[in-house]
Amino acid sequence: MSRGSAKRRATSRRRKSSGVNWIWVIAGVGAVAIVAGLALTLSRQLTVIAGEQSYGPFPANQHVSAPVTYEQSPPVGGAHYAAWQNCGIYDQPVQSENAVHSMEHGAVWVAYRPDLPADQVEQLRAQVRGRTYTLLSPYPDLDAPVALSAWGVQVKVDSASDERVGQFITKYRQGPQTPEPGAACVGGVGTPAER
Repeated sequence: MSRGSAKRRATSRRRKSSGVNWIWVIAGVGAVAIVAGLALTLSRQLTVIAGEQSYGPFPANQHVSAPVTYEQSPPVGGAHYAAWQNCGIYDQPVQSENAVHSMEHGAVWVAYRPDLPADQVEQLRAQVRGRTYTLLSPYPDLDAPVALSAWGVQVKVDSASDERVGQFITKYRQGPQTPEPGAACVGGVGTPAER
């Protein structure tokens, strides 16, 4: 046996014994990601939001071409137009039938009275700005200053600074109640002032 081949074998053994076993590293990272995902899902489901109301069940994929009279105001599910409302921030009211379709895709609709003070509207904008699957718009004749709606669930609050605004968005944006999670929230109707 040559000195060169003995040296190569010795170097190879050192690499094997002192090297990182990448399979275990990758498996460990994967396990941490799975545990983190499960923890997030569980924490979402265990979050109790005071005043939250549940409605339904509402069957999905009920597309209509005529306006719908909803039992809840703003609506939280049911028949809706075939086109969804593009998610984002609107300065004008949106069509309920399009917003309901967005909620079917996993959007949270944050509606507020048109006379809500500007500083509170800005607080709501800050909660929605840059977040996918959120929709913000004024809603005429709303019986509370702010209403947060997702498919089959709703909570109404007296102020944009109420902690339930963020809790609701976190819990229900693409949440477990979503009939069509991951379906588009862009490419529908409407041009938001901001996203």
